[in-house]
Amino acid sequence: MALDGKILYRARTIFEENKKIREAAHIRRVQSVYEECPRIMELDNEIRNSITEVIGIALSHGKNVDDAIDAVKTENLRLQEERKAELQRLGHPGDYLDEKPACDICGDTGYSGGKVCRCLMAIYTDEQRKELSKLLKMGVETFESFRLDLYDDIPDPNTGISPRQTMTVVYEYCRAYASAFGEKSPSLLFTGGTGLGKTFLSAAIAKVVSEKGFSVVYEPACDLFAAFESVQFNRSDSDDSEINRYMTCDLLILDDLGTELTTAFTNSALYSLVNTRLVSGKKTVISTNLTRADIRRRYSPQIVSRLEGEYKTLVFAGRDIRLLK
Repeated sequence: MALDGKILYRARTIFEENKKIREAAHIRRVQSVYEECPRIMELDNEIRNSITEVIGIALSHGKNVDDAIDAVKTENLRLQEERKAELQRLGHPGDYLDEKPACDICGDTGYSGGKVCRCLMAIYTDEQRKELSKLLKMGVETFESFRLDLYDDIPDPNTGISPRQTMTVVYEYCRAYASAFGEKSPSLLFTGGTGLGKTFLSAAIAKVVSEKGFSVVYEPACDLFAAFESVQFNRSDSDDSEINRYMTCDLLILDDLGTELTTAFTNSALYSLVNTRLVSGKKTVISTNLTRADIRRRYSPQIVSRLEGEYKTLVFAGRDIRLLK
């Protein structure tokens, strides 16, 4: 499972800011108690000094070291009990001034066992949802809100199958795909006319997959190829970083393929994107208004071969839902 470096950096920044806020709150709490009860400040100083004294005795290698250390430890415990009693007298619990990590698993480092801890992962997931919501109306495009009743139930005279039947199969496949998304999932190619729900179901898939912890990047075709061109001609570091996101995210959703100006460069960029992601086992959902015949005419044989041979094609049917609404 790959994490999006751009979003992880943002999540780490928020994580560290939250940590600083907690630390500042702890400092204010300590200062407030010290002002209310100077004796607690004295006790804290004495406790710290006793710890230093134990270390000094241990390093001295003198006689009766163990007895001396035990005596200091006994005094330390007495000081802690007095401190606890003073805090309780003020109406606070005995551990009121103890600085505790917000996460017991990682101790507020954000990592546990060499992996991102769930506390940092929660921020990452929220930031990824925000990233996707800039382009998709997340919360609206869900499987639960997809309306099959907007598709005609009248069978096609040639196939005997209605658009609603076709879209029911498409819908159920997309829902199962999102639920079981993983290494064995295929890449998908959504084809069909304008306004048939391709972007909607892409967004629904993105929402479920991102909430499972996978990195998801959504990009309209025109913007994606613009980033490729910027890297090619301007050598922009920021755009280079975007290209890396396209290549390495767990799921890339490339929307409206075919709306870009087709050139030798865009063909080359698309081949690089499709081939690199297939070779590395990364999954892609491509939506397009182009028919299969259009795709064959517009793109190179190498691209067509991979789209037809490696992608699962789902054909959307019906009338423009936007106009019906």
